[in-house]
Amino acid sequence: MSNAIENLQSAQQRAIASRPKVGGFPYLAETLRSVGVTRNLWSLPSCQSLYLTEKGPVVMQGTPLITGMADVPPFDRDALITALRTDQAGESTFPELLMAAFQAGVVSYDVDLIARTVKTESAVSRRKSPNQRRYKGVRSRQYRRC
Repeated sequence: MSNAIENLQSAQQRAIASRPKVGGFPYLAETLRSVGVTRNLWSLPSCQSLYLTEKGPVVMQGTPLITGMADVPPFDRDALITALRTDQAGESTFPELLMAAFQAGVVSYDVDLIARTVKTESAVSRRKSPNQRRYKGVRSRQYRRC
């Protein structure tokens, strides 16, 4: 196992153990940033995640949200906001958040841990894409440091 993988796994375990159930994403993001993770690129619905770190890039393959072919839903801003707020309230699991984001038309997202932003992208949009949101809430604000 490489140093990059060991570093990332250790940080993820630490973040999961210490993050609060409500509003926990900023804690996870800050923990990853503090160990040299600069970006996290997610591809939905495949659930492939690419971590760009100071120790080298690491790819992680999660459990895909779908199998075979599927239509991609159009982007639905209200549904995405609802999914994010449900997650922020601690009322969903991470796989549930990913599925709700995909059902809201999100096909990828880019977490920039240096700028502290999350950018979502859709394939079929009722609005211009990409759609950028900050970590905290749905307004363009930076998340608070832990």
